[in-house]
Amino acid sequence: RRNPGKYNFTVFGRPGEARWGYRVEGHHVSLNVTVVDGRVTASPNFFGANPAEVRHGPHKGLRVLGREEDLARELLLSLDAAQRRQAVVSEKAYPDILTGNARKAALEGQPSGLAAAKFSPRQRELLEAVVREYADNLPEAVAAARLELLRKAGTNLHFAWAGTAERGGPHYYRVQSPDFLIEYDNTQNRANHIHSVWREFRGDFGLDVLKEHYAAFRHR
Repeated sequence: RRNPGKYNFTVFGRPGEARWGYRVEGHHVSLNVTVVDGRVTASPNFFGANPAEVRHGPHKGLRVLGREEDLARELLLSLDAAQRRQAVVSEKAYPDILTGNARKAALEGQPSGLAAAKFSPRQRELLEAVVREYADNLPEAVAAARLELLRKAGTNLHFAWAGTAERGGPHYYRVQSPDFLIEYDNTQNRANHIHSVWREFRGDFGLDVLKEHYAAFRHR
């Protein structure tokens, strides 16, 4: 069931044409890339790890997606009591990421958690570091487009946490802007099983660049 060679590659259209794309799909990896008129989008993408931390054997201590966990926890621990009351939306972590595999991100709408406008300058730096970690998981051109969404959001970002703040316990967090959503969950297998996702409300599966293309060019 978890064969390390069991990954599927799907190509849509012909590489090099005005519109084409590809998908890489397997256990704990899902990449969706759309290329339209030379512009590349890569949303949604999913990365997971089980175990998140290797606890036995020759690779003991190896952590996958460790910075995604550590940076968000550092941000949480930097909050004062009043800030944390807003940021922690549930004392119990959710059993999985909330968006699931829906065609469109399910959390579009009014975000919950603590607004970045209420962060100190240092806390904003930590929040940006979390977003940059997800951006830098992909090639430079895609990362730059994601960081542009971060710049565009300004302080219109929300950070939400659920579960324990202690490392090793079940926890969940999300970062939401008007354009993108990050979700992270580590609850399964005694909180040693991570699911994480980057989604774009208007850009999943190349929706935004395809819309612009069809608006500019007539198709039968």
